[in-house]
Amino acid sequence: MAKKSVTYKNAGVDIVAGDRFVQLLKPLAQRTFTAGVRGDIGGFAALFAPDLAAYQRPLLVSATDGVGTKLKVATLMGRYNTVGIDLVAMCVNDIVVTGATPLFFLDYFATARLDVAQGVEVIDGITQGCLQAGCALIGGETAELPGFYPAGDFELAGFAVGVVDETKVVDGAAIRPGDAIIGLASQGLHSNGYSLARRVLLDALHLGIHDTVAGLATSLGEELLRPTRIYVKTILALLRTFTIKGMAHVTGGGIAGNVIRILPPGSKAVIVKERWQIPPIFHLIAKRGNVPDEEMWKTFNNGIGLVLVVAAADTAAIVQAIETMGDKAFIIGEVVAGEGVELV
Repeated sequence: MAKKSVTYKNAGVDIVAGDRFVQLLKPLAQRTFTAGVRGDIGGFAALFAPDLAAYQRPLLVSATDGVGTKLKVATLMGRYNTVGIDLVAMCVNDIVVTGATPLFFLDYFATARLDVAQGVEVIDGITQGCLQAGCALIGGETAELPGFYPAGDFELAGFAVGVVDETKVVDGAAIRPGDAIIGLASQGLHSNGYSLARRVLLDALHLGIHDTVAGLATSLGEELLRPTRIYVKTILALLRTFTIKGMAHVTGGGIAGNVIRILPPGSKAVIVKERWQIPPIFHLIAKRGNVPDEEMWKTFNNGIGLVLVVAAADTAAIVQAIETMGDKAFIIGEVVAGEGVELV
């Protein structure tokens, strides 16, 4: 009896589905194309021609990140468009805090077996994020890895490139005692701390992903899937009018763990916790999960997604400008003489 042929498809990789996926995502990506894009989706590499006329000494700024175990929540909910926004946000927010303008974005989407509908939903979210950030989705990679990921699971990674004039880099070097610290509100957990959040909410408390929980305006799953706020357009607009001495994107490590990265020697940030209202989801995790206060502050953003350090005299005008553009802002602290970050 003749042996049955073995193909790539019955080994777990469907090239035809992959080609169909690329054709479906092309019009999504094309929505984000800017003047610098050259070529189309599907080439061996992506091409981009930046307009550098406005830069005396242009520096390219790059960032890469993922979404982490928030993907587990998306899988439980069967909803995949918001994690694409998260993916873009985690990269472009890191770029903009240097004072740079994000130019383009690429993604890496890996799964055990390609579900075309799921993949299109993920890419649709990525295009939404790129539109919010004003950058182009110019390429990416889709990988089927049978036997590597459990069925239904997938991984996302993102890569962004921006540009800033070397004379206008925001790196915290100008921060001095007497400066003010402004916090821009987050939209919830963003994309950090989900291993702890899931352990508390789903495992320890046995809450269901579709449960309505006292204090939350939505179901638990919808709350956990709130996408990371993209601050790019707000920050770039501020930079055209004001001097910002330092910026920190609040991700893993919390406020203290990220603000300390921009403080020069001799400067200490004092953050006053009572100067903004911490969203209910954080109280739920802390109180019902019996999570220590210190653990909450080093794991989560606790309601502040991005931090600015500015001259005290500019504070009121900057806060007003931020809120005019649709973000919420709070004066959350001051810079004093010393070292490190203190939460009081």
